Parts: sequence; structure tokens; C-alpha cells
Amino acid sequence: MGEIGAPELVLILVVLVLLFGAKKLPDLARGSGRALRIFKSEVKGLDDTDAADPPTGSPTATGQEPAAGSDQPPDPDDRRAQ
Repeated sequence: MGEIGAPELVLILVVLVLLFGAKKLPDLARGSGRALRIFKSEVKGLDDTDAADPPTGSPTATGQEPAAGSDQPPDPDDRRAQ
């Protein structure tokens, strides 16, 4: 149960042909493939960037807020500080 077999794939293909038409399916597949390739390259680029720039231990690099009384001015975009 839960596996997709040949009859289910044929049914999905028939529904796609009825919805989009036989002429639009290659364009739809091409666009989906391009989007997936771009997404994969962006994710790989993020992984490469993370590996190249390890956090330095500063509060902003680790995502922690500066301690109270620190010499850093408050962030004007931080709405919680108001």
C-alpha cells in the first residue's frame, strides 16, 4: 500500500494530458527541470559558502544577541528593542 505502480502512472499521465494538452507537456517538463537545476545549484552554493566561512565566535556570527551592557549599539531594524 502506498506504492505507485504502472496503472497509477498511466492515470496521472492521462490527467496531465487532459489538463495541459499534449503540446504544453514538453514545455512544462523543461521548465520544471530548469527550476530544479537552479534550486540544486543554489543549495550547493549555500553549502559551499557555509563551509568556506565558519563562524568566528562573535555574537552576530553565531546568531546570539549581544550581552546587556555591551558596547554595540542596538539594531534600529530590531522591533523587539522598542
